[in-house]
Amino acid sequence: MTTPLPSIPARRAPWLGPTTLFWIVAVLVLGAGLGLRDPWPADEPRFALVAKQMVESGDWLFPHRGSELYSDKPPMLMWLQAAFYTVLRDWKVAFLLPSLLAALGTLWCVTDLGKRLWTRRVGLYAGWALLFAVQFTYQAKKAQIDPLVTFYITLANYGLLRHLLLGDGWKWWWLGWFAAGLGTITKGVGALALVMLVPATVAALAGWPRVRQGFRDPRWWLGPVMFALAASIWLVPMVTAALSHPDPAYRAYLDDILFNQTANRYAKSWDHHQPPWYHLGVILTMWLPPMLALPWALPAWWRRLRRRDPRYLLPLAWWLLVVVFFSIPQGKRDVYIMPALPMACLALAPLLPGLLRKAWPPRLAFGFGALLALAALGIGIAMWTGEPAFERKLITDRGFTAATVEQANWLMLAIGVWFSAALLWFGPRRGAHGTVAGLAGLWVLYGVLAYPLMNPSSSASEVMAKTGRMIGPGTELGLVGWKEQNLLQADRPAMDWGFRQPPHVQLAGAIDWMQADPSRKVLILDAVMGPCIDASKAVPVGTANRRAWSLVDAGAVVPGCTPPELDPSTWRGGDDETGD
Repeated sequence: MTTPLPSIPARRAPWLGPTTLFWIVAVLVLGAGLGLRDPWPADEPRFALVAKQMVESGDWLFPHRGSELYSDKPPMLMWLQAAFYTVLRDWKVAFLLPSLLAALGTLWCVTDLGKRLWTRRVGLYAGWALLFAVQFTYQAKKAQIDPLVTFYITLANYGLLRHLLLGDGWKWWWLGWFAAGLGTITKGVGALALVMLVPATVAALAGWPRVRQGFRDPRWWLGPVMFALAASIWLVPMVTAALSHPDPAYRAYLDDILFNQTANRYAKSWDHHQPPWYHLGVILTMWLPPMLALPWALPAWWRRLRRRDPRYLLPLAWWLLVVVFFSIPQGKRDVYIMPALPMACLALAPLLPGLLRKAWPPRLAFGFGALLALAALGIGIAMWTGEPAFERKLITDRGFTAATVEQANWLMLAIGVWFSAALLWFGPRRGAHGTVAGLAGLWVLYGVLAYPLMNPSSSASEVMAKTGRMIGPGTELGLVGWKEQNLLQADRPAMDWGFRQPPHVQLAGAIDWMQADPSRKVLILDAVMGPCIDASKAVPVGTANRRAWSLVDAGAVVPGCTPPELDPSTWRGGDDETGD
């Protein structure tokens, strides 16, 4: 539950109005730390590696992860990352820039739509609510597909609502369908934006005022044409090339990405199994602080729906339909429903001015902020007082150094002190203001200070840099049991034996490769060495992402040994096991 920070009086800064203040804060909060870190698991190294290989190989149509085709996701995000790198020549900026711009674009859609449906003030309330919803800010600062697909879905909703509710012209109708098509080739669920037509049709048939439909107008049917046109940007050349390619791996790629990763994944979820009510828990936790207003918003929405106000019906019904859609399959992740968050904030925004004049909503926001401040202070104090188990876990599991732990200690204390000061400055009666100010400081400090602290161990950059120094220039390097960050951060082209291949198959290929040239080295995950590698002859390199790595050569191979299949529980895990 958020509200704009108080504007500075005009006599002191006439240029800094509420709108300008909002966008300055948005850029600072979302952009803090840009260029200060490498890709981190989960998912970020995977997409950045695919983008890097696109640039290096010139093949932008078929994504590759190492030596294998990557068919889990369409290439839209990777295209943008590769394009930004081509212009900027800096991966630390290019891999995060699509998420940053997508988040800013989503905020613009929500604030502008709120202004057009209600008032400029309501638009800003919608923007503040969305900007500081925990899930939105957290995901916007990550290089995953979800911020981008959220933008395309929100842009589609923006175009559809401008036509359906405001009658601003058919161009917005066509934009909505085109954006839904772009969302579909970003992540298959992009077409969910078109579910907005369900409540719109029901409202129109029931005679609700201000809802426009035009099935009988030929221009209506240009919407589906625009959707197909957007989707064909990728689908037509990809399908044509895959069907004509002599390698059967390309036909398998086509089948997997068009069928297995969409309909089959929805109907027969194979990971992330959760109960049907899982997304309700996400809304009540990850969508805070805006959802703190729900006890007052629910009856207020019901009153407006009884007055047949379609400005509430369409976004609320669409939000509900999206949550129901993702609650049906067994497989669920919190980010699946993130595209519904902008419409939830839009529907909430007109109520916030009145709610924040009540006694309890600001106090509730103050309590939420106080919990975050106490958590940061508690962690900082525990690290400062030298809690041995906590410090040992950071050093052993995360690969932190003692100096990094000390710096992290001061960072947590700084966040806690800032948050506490913001809450005390505004007080319980303006608890939403204090929580917004506290969250703004938290995200800026996280980006500017935590990124450099965590990057060496979280990105595997330190392990891969050390590997390069240990084997020296000119030595061929292979990877076994590898993750995308290892290949991404390698200082030279590295040999791999497939990513999806089980470790014993990779190791068998690596053994033959090393024995063909004893000067070659292999970086191997300690957990997959098995009986065919003499661990006493392996040279430890370090720990990254809760995984220990070592260097081996042909001399470490046990003669005549065939790598056996390993129990997955002995080597799976770490920071990047999302299955997304």
